[in-house]
Formats: sequence, structure tokens, C-alpha cells
Amino acid sequence: MDEARIKVSIRCRLCGEKFVLRGRRDGGRVDTGFKMCLCNNTDDFEIEEMPV
Repeated sequence: MDEARIKVSIRCRLCGEKFVLRGRRDGGRVDTGFKMCLCNNTDDFEIEEMPV
């Protein structure tokens, strides 16, 4: 069976852009495939997990 998916809200703390993605729990972390914001920010994000 497939791993449980969760919805993740990612907000860039530099420009304020918001992304809502689906991800999978991989051990203790969540993998969404998200790498970088439109403003080239790669590490300053506010991340919130939401139930699907």
C-alpha cells in the first residue's frame, strides 16, 4: 500500500509567496519535492502540515 500523503503549506519568509503541496512522510520529515521559491530563496520558509 502507498504511504500516507499529507498536505503541506509552505510560505517564503522573504517574499511572502505561499505554496500548498502534497507530500509524503519519510521517517521524521516530510518530502514534497519543493526546492526553491520564485525569489531564489532555498532555506527560509514557514512550513505547516495540514490533514488531508
